[in-house]
Amino acid sequence: MVEDDGDFREEMLFVLSELGFEMHGFCAAPAFYKAFALAPCDIAVVDIGLPGESGLSIVSHLRGAAHVGMVLVTARGKLQDRLVGLREGADAYMVKPVHMEELAETLNAIGRRLRAARLANAPVPAEKPRAGAWRLLEGEWILSDPEGRRMKLTTSERAFVGCLFRRQGTAVSRDELIRALGGDVFDFDGHRIDAIASRIRRKAEKLGMSLPLHSVRGTGYALVS
Repeated sequence: MVEDDGDFREEMLFVLSELGFEMHGFCAAPAFYKAFALAPCDIAVVDIGLPGESGLSIVSHLRGAAHVGMVLVTARGKLQDRLVGLREGADAYMVKPVHMEELAETLNAIGRRLRAARLANAPVPAEKPRAGAWRLLEGEWILSDPEGRRMKLTTSERAFVGCLFRRQGTAVSRDELIRALGGDVFDFDGHRIDAIASRIRRKAEKLGMSLPLHSVRGTGYALVS
């Protein structure tokens, strides 16, 4: 947590620690960056009006440097301030005075999304190649068909295909695919799932690959070879 108001910072640290979060507090960006370099955090709670480097700058810096959840907690409540904060990369924007229960639930929701994204992107143990099988290679960044043709996958395609591979032969729900992509099922644009599937099919067709990707009405998608 980066907050220059010492009393408010200590209050939030105490309450969130009591709620089960492991918290560390800093009054300005330099001290936070030094600690972050030694032990990166999962989520940063940052005030905007800090001495020296602003909270918006911290959020922008972290968004480009690491996969970290970010919550802005500030007294600036105008719509334009909120929009700027979210555009800079904040996952949530909360206006003081903050209800601690709401902040805790916000941190829990971001944490769940981050864990889902990490699980979806985690490399799988290398398997011995099997003749005639579809395979994911090189940390799941390459999709190989039974004839050995290969397709490079983007980050979203990798998460999508990886989720289907782990449930190969069965239908995977749209909600499960959204979580694999690191999204929130309540906020995620479901059309993105269809767009990713369509893009993968087009890439496979151009490469001469007969991808066994099937849409399942009312459920989601399945990979059935």
